[in-house]
Amino acid sequence: MACKFPSSSCCESAQAALSYIRSHADSLGIDPDVFQRADLHVHIPAGAIPKDGPSAGVALTIAMVSLLTQRKARPHIAMTGEITLRGMVLKVGGIKEKVLGAHRAGITTVILPASNQVDLEEVPIEVRTHMIFAPVERVEQAIQLALEDVAVTASIATLADEANADEEPAATEDTGTSDDSDAVEHPVGAPRAALADARRNPA
Repeated sequence: MACKFPSSSCCESAQAALSYIRSHADSLGIDPDVFQRADLHVHIPAGAIPKDGPSAGVALTIAMVSLLTQRKARPHIAMTGEITLRGMVLKVGGIKEKVLGAHRAGITTVILPASNQVDLEEVPIEVRTHMIFAPVERVEQAIQLALEDVAVTASIATLADEANADEEPAATEDTGTSDDSDAVEHPVGAPRAALADARRNPA
């Protein structure tokens, strides 16, 4: 992953998230070879604006895992926290402001680092009583809380394979005879048709 602003906090968080996902691809249900067949582009609006410190690691990890596994994010959930390459969720600042912002946006559940629980005392009681707080120590816990259990479409690895197949011409074996039975065709459109049927008629 190339970063336009390699020294920015968001870029650091994105690189840590991708490194964690690559090293835990099997346990996350991701085909490790997908990183050789597909590129990831993470767009973070205003990502170059200096921050007090990185705090988007959990959110970026969940966003990438959601894409790569095609598991939808559950609604009305916000999250904060930075991660290490081993998947530990680190304490961040600004919990009061983040919770108040989430409350104003209609968010009902906030995933946050377990070490930040003490900071919730600064949040007004009238806000805390209307929200659910889910403290986590590891990013795997956050993924389990934030994403649906079942994928909605084919995995990104399957989609990448199909995209690559579309770029290859149909292969035809010609034996030099005029008998149609001697020619073997390999239509590249068949996998896409099957995927379209699967989307229209999910299991």
